[in-house]
Amino acid sequence: MTGTLVLAATPIGRVEDAPPRLAAELRDADVVAAEDTRRLRRLCRDLAVEPAGRVVSYFEGNEAARTPALVESLLGGERVLLVTDAGMPSVSDPGYRLVAAAVAAGVDVTAVPGPSAVLTALAVSGLPVDRFCFEGFLPRKAGERARRLAGLASEERTLVFFEAPHRTEAALAALAEAFGGDRSAAVCRELTKTHEEVRRGPLAELVTWAAAGVRGEVTIVVTGADPTASAPTDPAGYREAVAEREAAGTPRKEAILEVARAAGVPKREVYDAVHRPS
Repeated sequence: MTGTLVLAATPIGRVEDAPPRLAAELRDADVVAAEDTRRLRRLCRDLAVEPAGRVVSYFEGNEAARTPALVESLLGGERVLLVTDAGMPSVSDPGYRLVAAAVAAGVDVTAVPGPSAVLTALAVSGLPVDRFCFEGFLPRKAGERARRLAGLASEERTLVFFEAPHRTEAALAALAEAFGGDRSAAVCRELTKTHEEVRRGPLAELVTWAAAGVRGEVTIVVTGADPTASAPTDPAGYREAVAEREAAGTPRKEAILEVARAAGVPKREVYDAVHRPS
């Protein structure tokens, strides 16, 4: 019998937010793989639990090398618990590589649900949450960041980003340039912690606010594009909109479908405009 890989969410702020099952999983796991073993020790102390199994580090720098050994442990019938510094493993944190390898090896994978900065920020942002997408951290280099955002400018779903405090002003400025300064957004800082703060407003206004400096963990939520605001209305507009998406890296077939949806016309109409211009 193979073992089980357990992904366990950890508090993003207050230790009281730890899911009740977390302490039991920490106590009973054969192996605890932690992004930072020092932070794990603090968490265990706060939860008054002592791991019975062996503890190993599992972070960005060693996950490729350590994954095969953890899969071997799983295939040997052990229960492996994966925890990161905060939130759910594999969501912009180490974990995906191990999950993929475990699934490929036929190992059961389950989770201890709990705190998530993505969902918490969405919930308190005041922006639409019926459809959203998580983009993680934006590229640090200005050019790469601009190209990424250009490809998202017409995204209609609410967007969620993580950002470092010292790059928050630059990120907001890039968002304002790509999406327009009047696009509504929320900057969620230090979620669930003592100094939690949520600043809401147009991107241009948030850029001004961030210029004074930002501290703590930051999650940025931005409302999606208004599908009626700049939808093309004629064949020339369809071609231009498709070309813009292709330039941002979207395959032509997908770009045609996106433009057709935005314009509220049949896909064939956009296809003909692109492939059979008059």
